[in-house]
Amino acid sequence: MIIRISQVVIYIFLCFFLRVGPWRYFQLNARYFNHSKGIFSKLDIDKLIPKQWRLPQWVDHSGIQPESYPVFLKPEWGQNSKGIQCAHSQQEFEHLRLLKPNSNVQYLVQQGARGKIEYEVFIIPNPSGERACLSITQVINHSRQVHPINGIYNPDTEYLDISDGFDSDQKQQIFNSLRRIGEFNIARFGLRADSIDAMLAGNFQIIEINLFFPMPLMLLSKNVSWMNKWSFVFTNMWLLARVTKAMPDTYPYKDIFFKKMAFFQHVKDFNKPSASEKS
Repeated sequence: MIIRISQVVIYIFLCFFLRVGPWRYFQLNARYFNHSKGIFSKLDIDKLIPKQWRLPQWVDHSGIQPESYPVFLKPEWGQNSKGIQCAHSQQEFEHLRLLKPNSNVQYLVQQGARGKIEYEVFIIPNPSGERACLSITQVINHSRQVHPINGIYNPDTEYLDISDGFDSDQKQQIFNSLRRIGEFNIARFGLRADSIDAMLAGNFQIIEINLFFPMPLMLLSKNVSWMNKWSFVFTNMWLLARVTKAMPDTYPYKDIFFKKMAFFQHVKDFNKPSASEKS
């Protein structure tokens, strides 16, 4: 938590040092923000993903039924896996729909990805749009669940930084692939693939794209020293401040922060059915 808060403080300090308002952070990806909904809509972003990487996803209660399981029931704009549940059968899916919180939040159904391994790729391009920061983290879950819901608040989730296992050309290859989706100024992509080789070959599916305040999950990796984590924070907050300063004044400004806070208050977790309820 300390290092996450420090990211914000360091970014603000560096923005003032460069004589740019840190509040312009919310302009970085504002062109992808759905102002009418007041969210970064998963449905909007889903349309940007090439078909070979896109998972079937639709609005719950739209009349579409899953062709196979598992499926994930998730809020249209969530954070840190809050409000997401997984159904492994039609019975469990229908039960989860009944347990879903009664709020104004629209829920989506997403087909489960085929890949065996989950990876998180964090990127910040330099002001010219070329690769400047790219870190790759493997997500490990210590539970027996086949399709776990990983997140920073899941005690079974562990993060392993594997960035050093890729050479510069391989990192550029991944960056070029993800850059096809959108010209994001900062983003974290959740991918599932059977292996690193499969990911490099483009055989992966995208389960999530975080554009609001995507934390590089290498900062939670136990195989990264505190010194290297702090070095990463300083280097990349300096980069992000430079990207912020380089943004054209014509970039849209939208009230993202307060809309997100209001939206987040409506997203509540709901309990999965117990074993007795499933039987």
